[in-house]
Amino acid sequence: MAGIMVSASTGAMNSLLGKLATLMGEEFARLKNLRKQVKFITDELMDMKDALERLADVDELDPQTKRWRNTLREISYDIEDIVDDFMQKIGGKYKKSWFVRKTIRRLKTLRFLTALYENTASLVGVEGPADELADLLKDEDNQLKVVSIVGFGGLGKTTLANVVYGRLKGEFNCCAFVPVSQKPDIPKLLCSLLSQLGIRPYSHDCELNVLLGNLREHLQNKSRVIVTTRIQEVATTCCSNRHDYILQMKPLSNEESRRLFFDRIFGSEQTCPQQLKEVSAEILKKCGGLPLAIISISSMLASEGSNQKERWKHVRDSMGSGANLTLDGVRQILNYSYKDLPPHLKTYLLYLGMYPEDYTIKRTDLERQWMAEGFISKGHGQDVEKVAGNYFNELVNRSLIQPVRFDDRGSVTHCRVHDMMLDLILLKSAEESPPAVYPPSAQENFFTIVNDPQDFAGLQYKVRRLSIRFDGATARKNGQTIIPKNTSVSQVRSVMFFGSSENTPPLSEFKFLRVFFTGLARSAAVDLSGLCKLYQLRYLSISYGWSYQLPTHIRVLQHLQSLEVPFCDSIPSDMVHLPHLMHLVAYCRLPDEIRNLKSLRYLSSFVLNLNTLDNFNGLGELTNLRYLDLRQNLGDDKEKRMDALCSSLGRLCNLEELYAELDGCIDGLMPLFSPSTPCRLERFYHTEGSWFSRVPSWMGELRNLIYLCSKVGELLADGVGILAELPALTHLDIMIRHDTKEMIVIYGGGAFLALKRFDLVLSSPWHLMFQAGVMPKLQRLVLWYNNGSGSEQNGAGPAGIEHLSALEELSAKIACEGATESEKASAESALRSAINMHPNHPRVLVRVFDLKFAFCQV
Repeated sequence: MAGIMVSASTGAMNSLLGKLATLMGEEFARLKNLRKQVKFITDELMDMKDALERLADVDELDPQTKRWRNTLREISYDIEDIVDDFMQKIGGKYKKSWFVRKTIRRLKTLRFLTALYENTASLVGVEGPADELADLLKDEDNQLKVVSIVGFGGLGKTTLANVVYGRLKGEFNCCAFVPVSQKPDIPKLLCSLLSQLGIRPYSHDCELNVLLGNLREHLQNKSRVIVTTRIQEVATTCCSNRHDYILQMKPLSNEESRRLFFDRIFGSEQTCPQQLKEVSAEILKKCGGLPLAIISISSMLASEGSNQKERWKHVRDSMGSGANLTLDGVRQILNYSYKDLPPHLKTYLLYLGMYPEDYTIKRTDLERQWMAEGFISKGHGQDVEKVAGNYFNELVNRSLIQPVRFDDRGSVTHCRVHDMMLDLILLKSAEESPPAVYPPSAQENFFTIVNDPQDFAGLQYKVRRLSIRFDGATARKNGQTIIPKNTSVSQVRSVMFFGSSENTPPLSEFKFLRVFFTGLARSAAVDLSGLCKLYQLRYLSISYGWSYQLPTHIRVLQHLQSLEVPFCDSIPSDMVHLPHLMHLVAYCRLPDEIRNLKSLRYLSSFVLNLNTLDNFNGLGELTNLRYLDLRQNLGDDKEKRMDALCSSLGRLCNLEELYAELDGCIDGLMPLFSPSTPCRLERFYHTEGSWFSRVPSWMGELRNLIYLCSKVGELLADGVGILAELPALTHLDIMIRHDTKEMIVIYGGGAFLALKRFDLVLSSPWHLMFQAGVMPKLQRLVLWYNNGSGSEQNGAGPAGIEHLSALEELSAKIACEGATESEKASAESALRSAINMHPNHPRVLVRVFDLKFAFCQV
């Protein structure tokens, strides 16, 4: 299709991209900044063109996707007309700005459906304050400075703080970002803070004054603090000296509100249908300039593809009196977004209330809990994991949950619930809220929160889902169970434990339990003695910090789908007879006969029995595996075991992700595919303890590989060539084991066409060269290298960085063991000089360490 300029499937995309390439050429080089703007347009259109080509092979499309496809094809013709007009009139008085403005306006119309998790729209209104705060925090005055951001909930305080944090964190030696809930666990919070700052980990049981003392010592005379709060007194108390600053957050202006609202639905206000403009203004007025309210309503309308006037009037009328900077006003708007959800999405959203405020929720945990609860139908031949993933995405797209972390594909891996949305969820599950307990109303008996053991005595109804949070409380008092004898919990379907209880209730009391989950804790014990009585159990996950012992037999748990016990000493041998087990996480040796676990899709952090090759061979019979995390010392008979392992890996026809922790040189790790079955592998990672002497030739066959993290003895031209031809590779992380004097040339001309991030660990930067045309989509380059005292490389940096046309950020970590301050400055200056040659002037983040990277070995 590449040779066709105009087609039924892609419209005028190919022709248009050819003309944009002409605008990037020398003929138009005299027009200031044109290349950068045209490059932005080209990148947007390339992604959209790829989407059109994929849709061309789909037999049936849903109505919304079909409308998007048709609109995009028509707009490609419109933009080509604009480009033709621009190129024809370039010699006259016309300026380039109208061309860029009109084109980008049309692109914004389409971006919200093409980029599910793009969050730039939510940053409306923070650009000015972010610049102001960044300037305040960047000064070189070596003393404590505090900036408090204060304002009503939903104004975007945390968003603003996160933007500034992300912009400045590379300019400081250490940094940390911690949420503080209304009932914070202070020791846990301080431990998280110390860990992020690079200070040795502490036990959660450590004395509070010890934690505070170490924190003060580490941050003495070098601290910058951003605080977000709704309470003016808190902001004033934090900012007590003349160096500090308080920023009062305000609602968005009318212009900013319109931009945020219309960009999320139509791409721009100009493309909003005329008949909707009046009702839109009325909806925006009720939102009161609150970003949270605007995002909630606009996301709901955009997700439905709504463009009917009567529908919009119904939304307006249902919003009540509006936000008006009151909690009830915002709750009204969020409540309407909730009521508008289809029944199944309401269920999934309510389940998030089981997690505490500010808890970072792992996507896979949540989806597996939904599956275990039976929320997802198995009918119509649909894959339940994919269905769960689609529902999670829908909640994100409706802005009902907030993305926190992403993987290399841009998919959300962790999320949080905004505290005001959580407040609504709690109200939906409990209309009346006595202290410490949220009993459900007669209408919604969905979940119950218990903050103290005594609260069980007040439960006068059947609890279906139980979230237990015993911060600082003892789970047993005077030898008696925390659950009174007259309180039945046999009907509970989900139990989640958070906090720091000494013990948990015996599981035998939860007869019909389906989900058992433990969150982070300082010191807690789980009583699993009654586990084998839970015949309906489908999900069991016990996280770090909890002590427990699995029973010797668990075969009776015939419905178990997920078993995540990463810190268990041993797994019962009869677990191989669990017919529905899909997810297994265990940092221990697996029992024999693992070939019986035919339903396994996710197998993590296990060790095989070295005494028999049968287990190595049996691994290859788990043909449903999608994810495999193998941690194996191959022992003395390494060659024979490696052969058996390779044979098994070659039979895993559905494997998409492989993480291998093996020992020593692994050149014997041969093709991870069979000649008769195309390789579906998308991610391959092996740890630092293992390496290839050079890039193996079989890597060139991994045509679906998106992410590669590997360690090689040396990176030669043929190795670069093998990696350069991988068509789907977007994230490459390579560590070169040996010090080398050879130049590593990353050549251009069709090489690394999809790569967006490149991490490279090497002995010196001056042995690295990028040729013209290389890595056309690379956005982030991360370099690690040594630069010691007296190094001959001082004053030299990597060559050809200016050829990385899409580069947005260069991050470098330089080890300068024994170097003088002058030599350190010279090393950093060389890198900055190299990046200054780049026409886009990417952001530069440089950190210098007084040590030597041990992984660069001779």
